[in-house]
Amino acid sequence: KGDALVENGMYVNAIQVYQKILERDDLNQQRKGFAAAVRYNLGCAYSYLFQMEKAQECFLQAYKESQSAEALKAYVTTYASIHDKTDYDKVMEELGVDDKVKKDIKEEIQESMKTFASVPEKKIDEENLDALLEADELLRQYQFYFRQVREGSRYLLGSQGEDIMARMQLSGSSAWSDLQAYLTSTVEVDYDGGITNLSAIRNLAYDGNPAVRKAAYEAELACYDKIKDSVAFALNSIKLETINAAQLRGYESPLDKALKGARMQRATLDAMFAAIDEYLPKFWAYLKAKAKALGHENGLPWYDLFAPMGTSGKTYTTEEARDYLLNLFGQFDTELRDMVAEAFANAWIDFFPRPGKTGGAFCAGIEKLNESRILTNFDGSFSDIVTLAHELGHAFHNHILGDQRILNRDYTMPVAETASTFNECVVMNAAIAAATDKEEKLALIESQLSDATQIICDIYSRYRFESAVFANRENDFLPADRLCEMMLEAQKQSYGDGLDANVLHPYMWVCKSHYYGGVSFYNFPYAFGGLFARGLYAQYEKEGESFLPKYKKLLHETPVRTVEEAARVADIDLTDKAFWAQGLQILSDEIDQFLALLEDKQ
Repeated sequence: KGDALVENGMYVNAIQVYQKILERDDLNQQRKGFAAAVRYNLGCAYSYLFQMEKAQECFLQAYKESQSAEALKAYVTTYASIHDKTDYDKVMEELGVDDKVKKDIKEEIQESMKTFASVPEKKIDEENLDALLEADELLRQYQFYFRQVREGSRYLLGSQGEDIMARMQLSGSSAWSDLQAYLTSTVEVDYDGGITNLSAIRNLAYDGNPAVRKAAYEAELACYDKIKDSVAFALNSIKLETINAAQLRGYESPLDKALKGARMQRATLDAMFAAIDEYLPKFWAYLKAKAKALGHENGLPWYDLFAPMGTSGKTYTTEEARDYLLNLFGQFDTELRDMVAEAFANAWIDFFPRPGKTGGAFCAGIEKLNESRILTNFDGSFSDIVTLAHELGHAFHNHILGDQRILNRDYTMPVAETASTFNECVVMNAAIAAATDKEEKLALIESQLSDATQIICDIYSRYRFESAVFANRENDFLPADRLCEMMLEAQKQSYGDGLDANVLHPYMWVCKSHYYGGVSFYNFPYAFGGLFARGLYAQYEKEGESFLPKYKKLLHETPVRTVEEAARVADIDLTDKAFWAQGLQILSDEIDQFLALLEDKQ
């Protein structure tokens, strides 16, 4: 079985098979040379994955057990690939390899290198690439991939230039990023007579006690004074490096680079934000209503953004969660329902918290099996069912891509959350419609609106802040106090009078790691993803079941088209503001329901 897996390129699976064989209690009872052969094959599997250190260990053990010339050659060859000549000569001496075998191995390596070097290098220019792709049936399936590579190559600096850039980043932006991560993870926060950390204090924003939320907010802001100047130097250095790199590579701006990386047009971004601008007052109305319900007169203070409202005490077992989702998705699409049933039946999902298990949730695809594996931390709340639906949406996206070739599976961040958020819409809309208890309905709607406000108002504030930083950093150093002013201005523009202007968060630029990574404008894709999925759901509500084939085709095309091209598969124009308004109108209608529920409570 392991050998068959290797032949089919399933090296990770083969390694697992070989390892299980080597762990067997009756290994020594097998035929002579069996264990050595398994170790040799295990080494081959590792070498195909370029894990040469593990490969050489397997080959060495195989040689010691069998004294096989084949195992010896494999060992010294892999050893030579990761060690210098001095170490190579030393190990040959330690193994007692005679001169004839040394000569044979050396000649074999030289012959292999000679054969490799003799393969003529064929340069492919832009003019003949299209003809080459069209002439070969296999290459035609990779047309988008190769054209994206060609497009990206226009912004490369040559091998020497790329090497210089990569080396300089180690002590430049990468080091500054590490500094921000270190400072924010180690800064001490004085709270309630003790010391805590930044992650813990920020999590208290979700606490049910208003006094706790306010005290945690004040403690959080106070701790930033200890690190703000150092983090300001980090942000300034990273953003100036980004500006210079974009100019050297020939991009119009850092935003131009980010959009090209997202395979997205500026016209699409402008249409999305134009639609958001029109609907912002609706979100401000939601925030003011929430503020009034919580006893605030001048808008919602920052520390109550995530204050829970309503009650929903029902809990679910995993079996009940399964039945709920199967029933719901069965009414929506048979293919999705069948995949969800398979996920539950065949143990795709790691449900429960346990010591050493990471928090949160995620989904990983296994291309060779056309399956996915899902991690959650299920505790029985309805939000956990929504999380399951979300991750199963990622699994469904992976499932739809099952017949795409391996290089045709990478889609960009703006469309990464399409199927997952679409699933959330299916579940949440059904739950809200079915809720008969007003407190439960309020809790469901407010939870949805709280999340939506983050991807609309907060993401917009982050986009505006980063745009302002890039606009000013090329010619000026931006000290911490000025960065705080810029952040406050971005928040006032995006949250309007929905928030209390005197209780905002000037240090969001310190704690958000997205500003310090290798990707600029790691913000607008969140708004895109949330509204794109809701716009698709609005289209589904209009067209009904006839929309589902187009929806699946869209998902299938996300890795091999730009975002605009993929959307056109479903007859959607992303550069049209009207499409984005569809998703925003869904949220606007939910805000109206929220306002009506609060009115009934008075």
